[in-house]
Amino acid sequence: MAASYVSVPRDLTKVKSKVMFNLTKRQLICFGGGAILGVPVFFLTKQILPTSASALLMMIVMMPFFLLAMYQKNGQPLEVYLGHFVQACFVRPKKRPYKTENKYYQLILLEQLGKEEEASAFKKEKGKGAKHRTAEHPV
Repeated sequence: MAASYVSVPRDLTKVKSKVMFNLTKRQLICFGGGAILGVPVFFLTKQILPTSASALLMMIVMMPFFLLAMYQKNGQPLEVYLGHFVQACFVRPKKRPYKTENKYYQLILLEQLGKEEEASAFKKEKGKGAKHRTAEHPV
């Protein structure tokens, strides 16, 4: 009697439920969309082009649907990955300088501003006193 083993994946989040023909719902929808567009292209172009050329054209029309159904990178489907790519390359700015808020620098500026205000108030007060004295007691 031979022992048979079944491999069980360690990460169960990667397991996807199969709907029909061992395909997921996403794969069935994408393959169906590819067939709906690709097969008529084949039959309409078969009369104009040679059979091999019309079959090649059918494959070219169906390829984006197959890519949408099967391709995943880092757990993201193709349309999400392409959306991130378009955002990074075309929508967002190329140069994104790193800017920080230095709270200590702001405190230092406030302290310097306070000292400057004190100095200007002292000068104004000193100036008023000198004018007042000169008016009362001419030298």
